[in-house]
Amino acid sequence: MQPLLTIDNLAVAFDTYAGQVQAVRGISFTMLPGEAVGLVGESGCGKSVTAHAIMQLITRPPGRYASGKIDFAGTDLLQLPETALEKIRGNTISMIFQDPMTSLNPVLTVGRQIAEALELHQKLSKRQAAERVVELLELVGIPAAQERSRNYPHQFSGGMRQRAMIAMALACNPRLLLADEPTTALDVTLQAQILDLLKELQVKFNTAILFISHDLGAVAELCSQVHVMYAGKIVESAATADLFANPQHPYTKGLLAAVPRLDSDEKMPLAIIDGQPPNLLQPPTGCPFHPRCPQAMQICTEDYPETIKLHAKHSLACWLQHPAAPKPDRE
Repeated sequence: MQPLLTIDNLAVAFDTYAGQVQAVRGISFTMLPGEAVGLVGESGCGKSVTAHAIMQLITRPPGRYASGKIDFAGTDLLQLPETALEKIRGNTISMIFQDPMTSLNPVLTVGRQIAEALELHQKLSKRQAAERVVELLELVGIPAAQERSRNYPHQFSGGMRQRAMIAMALACNPRLLLADEPTTALDVTLQAQILDLLKELQVKFNTAILFISHDLGAVAELCSQVHVMYAGKIVESAATADLFANPQHPYTKGLLAAVPRLDSDEKMPLAIIDGQPPNLLQPPTGCPFHPRCPQAMQICTEDYPETIKLHAKHSLACWLQHPAAPKPDRE
């Protein structure tokens, strides 16, 4: 099966008065049609910038694409003019943004905002678009959809606003959906409902989903493949079950150790990763995780490790996997 999305050596930087922020530093991965892929890591590691780069929403300047290629269905998005990109955004590629309250226009009804994409990309009349809006709101589980379509964003609860954002993103049956922390700030019940909805829509429309989240539990439930990002780089990639059962990179191990468990001793404090993420104005030499890594070696401070494939779907960039690394450090 041919990949739907191929990102090859993508690097995104932002010019600021303080210097150049290297937000994404040479990442590569692929996505198949209908596949759900997770992108996880601490705040500031480059997850959202990656999604905005795919959608071509990086403002230039101050942002710029330092290198790389974003191939979507055989077309390099970085080479397309704005007029061509406008036909793709919200049509074949859609995005659910982090905060639905600030993503929705407060002076337009929810129905009008969803209808815009239908009128623009599918050339529906206002009446046809309004009917389709009601169908979409019903699809995402909003009750009294016809009445609710005439409401403004402030009249929706947080969960309903998120559902409306999902309806908007799915309006034109996109081939790729970028979900940027769609369950953030929702209670546990709503999170579960949104995840169930995404899984249902993925199966129903064969939509590929790039799921960006801090919530490793949500990623485990939805995604078949996970990429772990740190300081603008992908440090480990694996099938979801393999990553959770057999993490290899010290950073991945630290993330999983910090997740609360029901079977853990309630008197034991939660594990933490010591230190702070690096300043991407001046990224550290070598492996970016070495200042926080309890197993760091001299070479970790000097050279960035090559990506090593453990098997077909599990790879990582870590000197501890090198044949010359001390065996106790690899265990």
